[in-house]
Amino acid sequence: MWVEVKKAKTLVIAEAWKECFEGEGIPTRVMPQKGLPGKQATGPYKVMVPQDKEHVIKDILRKL
Repeated sequence: MWVEVKKAKTLVIAEAWKECFEGEGIPTRVMPQKGLPGKQATGPYKVMVPQDKEHVIKDILRKL
């Protein structure tokens, strides 16, 4: 199961978080807050990771 760990105002910001988390070896998905999955440039996005990796993300965010 995937859980939301960050919200981003744009796709660019969401993709930056995705790169950060994947750089730490954590699989990451970017999904729009509303509508169908796709690559809309506008609108808020949620950054999601597997539930068993949520604690690792919290540690990463705490260190930033």
